[in-house]
Amino acid sequence: MKIGMNESTIENDIIEISKSQRKREANELLDLAKHLIAMPESVFKKLPLDQDLRDEVEFARSIKAYGARKRQLMTVGKMLRRRDNEELLDAVNNSNQKVRQVNARFHHVEAWRDRLVEGSNEVLTELLEQIPDANVQTLRQLIRNAKKEAQLNKSPTSARKLFKLLREMDSGQPLPPLL
Repeated sequence: MKIGMNESTIENDIIEISKSQRKREANELLDLAKHLIAMPESVFKKLPLDQDLRDEVEFARSIKAYGARKRQLMTVGKMLRRRDNEELLDAVNNSNQKVRQVNARFHHVEAWRDRLVEGSNEVLTELLEQIPDANVQTLRQLIRNAKKEAQLNKSPTSARKLFKLLREMDSGQPLPPLL
């Protein structure tokens, strides 16, 4: 509090937000509206939205014409500006985080598959030390067939089967980190 100011002066002071800041916030909400419209239906259904906002977003999803879709996007953006969006932003961020985690697991399994196909028996031994329940014979056979397919430039059928097996193993017990 400044010296010499009385309480009535402090109460009358209103913190003004600059026009640039308001535009940045409006653009962020417009980006949120675009994200809501492009979001997969299964994720969208789980979001905490008011019924009128949900209806407007679903209507925007159904529009095919570019101009009309853009106008509807602006309408959804305007509706978002009039609401408190903390809960919605948290829900969208949580769904995005889950997608990133699933993608990270997918890439981790892919990296293990590639390492097994390109590597030597030590790589398989390293994996088997971490996951002793694995079906060793099936793993060895799929790795051997995947190497042959790669050498002969055939379709990677065995590599796909190896990936599927590794993904199943990863769902039961996570694969160890790559060194």
